[in-house]
Amino acid sequence: MSFTSQFVTANGQRLHLMSGGPDDAPVMLMLHGFPEYWAAWEKVAQAFTDRYRVILPDQRGFNLSSKPTEEAAYETKHMVADLEALLNSIGANQPIVLCGHDWGASIAYAFAMRHRHRVSNLIIANGVHPICFQKALLASGAQTAASQYMSVLRSAGVEEKLAANNFEKLIGMLEKFSSAPWLDEERRAAYRKSWEHEGALTGMLNWYRQSPMIVPKTESPPQPLPITDAMIEKYHITMPHLLMWGMQDTALLPEARADLDMFCDDLTIRENADTSHWILHEQPQWVVEQINTFLHPSG
Repeated sequence: MSFTSQFVTANGQRLHLMSGGPDDAPVMLMLHGFPEYWAAWEKVAQAFTDRYRVILPDQRGFNLSSKPTEEAAYETKHMVADLEALLNSIGANQPIVLCGHDWGASIAYAFAMRHRHRVSNLIIANGVHPICFQKALLASGAQTAASQYMSVLRSAGVEEKLAANNFEKLIGMLEKFSSAPWLDEERRAAYRKSWEHEGALTGMLNWYRQSPMIVPKTESPPQPLPITDAMIEKYHITMPHLLMWGMQDTALLPEARADLDMFCDDLTIRENADTSHWILHEQPQWVVEQINTFLHPSG
């Protein structure tokens, strides 16, 4: 099924989204990460338009959506407010199935924590809970080393480096975390087009610049992060939660999800040994199967 392109005004932003499926069906909202756009979930989304009204937005700063110039506009609370306003604007009055990958997972977690009554099921693909991720970063282990690129992406003037030679280094980031056989010339062209919009690179990078995550240098001593009852209450995931994980991911390692079960009432983890960070592109059918089994165990 093809998707329909539209723009909505939500939380003061002009958000672009693609949608498919019956207007009166339950909503399934799918959030992309960096450096992607709505098409990250496209192949997976196509399998659900018979049962759901599937919504694929470009998040603020990306592709065709608004790109505020202020760094502070990319604090998580603003993206969460975008989603709340977006759901209100499209008349999504019933709890939704919320999906996220990479940075989209971060916003999906934040939304599910702050608006628990609006999410029936939380589905994450290679994404991290904020406390579990911060604990892994502070441990000065393998995840700390793997996340050093975050400091690079926060640096001043990195836009010019990423854009040079027709976005050579940004394309390289897609290839760095896997062999990326899915990244054919058509997809490369589509990605470059999404990055060419005025303000897009800065908007995308401001997600990193405004992230509260502390990324120590690799030589830093470990810093323990005890998980308290107050943390568990604040960052609790009450709805059924599916986490899908490509075990070949070199950006997010399994230690980044350690202790996740402490925050979840109903957690299901499914691993794919042969898939990397770009699990949505590499194994879309496997992802579809896991989601179907999770949402509709009886078929």
